Amino acid sequence: MAIFAGYRVLSQAFRPLASSLDGSCRSLEQAGCLYRVLQSGRQYVRPGACGARRQYSSDAKSGDDLCVRYLDGEDSGIVVFGINRPKAKNAISKNLVKMMSEAVEAVKGSNKVRTVIICSLVPGIFCAGADLKERAKMHQSEVGPFVAKARGLITELGSLPMPTIAAIDGAALGGGLEMALACDIRVAATTAKMGLVETKLAIIPGAGGTQRLPRIVGVSVAKELIFSARAVGGAEAAALGLFLPQGPIAIRMAKLAINQGIEVDLATGLAIEEACYAQVIPTKDRIEGLTAFKEKRAPRYKGE
Repeated sequence: MAIFAGYRVLSQAFRPLASSLDGSCRSLEQAGCLYRVLQSGRQYVRPGACGARRQYSSDAKSGDDLCVRYLDGEDSGIVVFGINRPKAKNAISKNLVKMMSEAVEAVKGSNKVRTVIICSLVPGIFCAGADLKERAKMHQSEVGPFVAKARGLITELGSLPMPTIAAIDGAALGGGLEMALACDIRVAATTAKMGLVETKLAIIPGAGGTQRLPRIVGVSVAKELIFSARAVGGAEAAALGLFLPQGPIAIRMAKLAINQGIEVDLATGLAIEEACYAQVIPTKDRIEGLTAFKEKRAPRYKGE
């Protein structure tokens, strides 16, 4: 029954997005365009071609990982960040972090921007979390600085002076959910799946998840979801999941980060999370998690 309670509490933190999106953003008059963004927004840009609209994109070879559109007319003042990495399920890469950081910096000081909406241009997926294929190629010394940059990006997103909305269509996992948690409002489709699943890879949420999730859903539910690495969806809410298959060091570090972080301010909590994350980087379990993912098999963690 605990998982049902957890699902109800988590669901309350996310506004439902029915098949008809009318009225889903009445709390913000400027966000009235969310209906049009999600109903036809994927038509406003072709993969690899943001056109004349203002954009932050990678080179032609890697395509346009992020398209930023400044709306006009009756929707003037609304900026849409469209994540567009279809082959990687919108996974968070070095390039995407760089582009999103530039986009956030561009809107931060503008008094003309009233609302920022983050959505996906890829049907059925919001953001699958970290780009594990890219992560597997990183040297151990690169992991900490990269996670710090991602954490900094999400912190800056959460600190924007204007309202921010995460429009979640499909899966929002790991860093994808952490990004949504940093927004003021989360609007989720009924088909959305959300979870902080990092302990499956013998690591912990490293971009604010251990601090923001407890503040939104409560400490007990946050522990349940992080320890079990469950992706919460309606049909899956009946199963609690087991803690043991997850990385044991990651579980201990996640618990430490949550227990200590909830007692302090967010900035201190993020520093605690960073310190705990640093403890899982040199572990053999972390490498095993990446290897198992690459080989499409269950990981065999030893607590090393």
